[in-house]
Amino acid sequence: MQFNTLLMAQEGHTSVITINRPSKLNALNRETIQELHEAFKQLNADARVKTIILTGSGDKAFVAGADISEFANFSTEQGSELAAKGQAQLFDYVENLATPVIAAINGFALGGGLELAMACHFRVASQNARMGLPEVSLGVIPGYGGTQRLPQLIGKGRAMELIMTAGMIEADRALDYGLVNHVVPQADLLARCKKIAAKIANNSTVAIAQAIKAVNAGFKSTSNGYEAEIEAFGACFGTADFKEGTTAFLEKRKADFPGN
Repeated sequence: MQFNTLLMAQEGHTSVITINRPSKLNALNRETIQELHEAFKQLNADARVKTIILTGSGDKAFVAGADISEFANFSTEQGSELAAKGQAQLFDYVENLATPVIAAINGFALGGGLELAMACHFRVASQNARMGLPEVSLGVIPGYGGTQRLPQLIGKGRAMELIMTAGMIEADRALDYGLVNHVVPQADLLARCKKIAAKIANNSTVAIAQAIKAVNAGFKSTSNGYEAEIEAFGACFGTADFKEGTTAFLEKRKADFPGN
């Protein structure tokens, strides 16, 4: 299958998916999300593929966020639909994939980019990587699982601070927080991921698939936080703050929120 926004490579039992929109810092648009879904589905069905590495093209960004121009004028209902479809099509899909997925974070992983990295089974970062969820600076909240996965990975207090300040953390801080497993020089990033992937490939694919299912089950609760996130994300789209935040972003100026 040919993709417009992705590059695919195979090395032994490991496949590498590279999000290839360097002029947009690999930002996620609808086409990229659809193609990523198709790529993961295709690789998961291939018995030769025992591990998948996901990274971004260039040396600046893994994924620098979602393509805001696609949804800046969405209504509340459209915002909820955007989050629900994205979670089902890509983020939840990756998290529950039977084939292990390693995120090779080669630069900025912001907003939807960090949410995508967190949906992967674990993360390795280059020393120049920067991570954050800046959505509240746009008058919205993370809508692709960020309010759920970030606290699971780094704890509620740290996640609350990172989300509410819309700040970024460097790779070493992410390592200290447990957001990433390893930090390496950028030139060594893919090699380190491939080395880990090779160790995984030596083990039972059936057992690994069951382990993924069992570990994920431990984070489920009777209250569906992802559904709550979808509802809250969609509600943001009906506010003046969202209109001002996204307009300011697209106009490359600082937002002046009506409520401030």
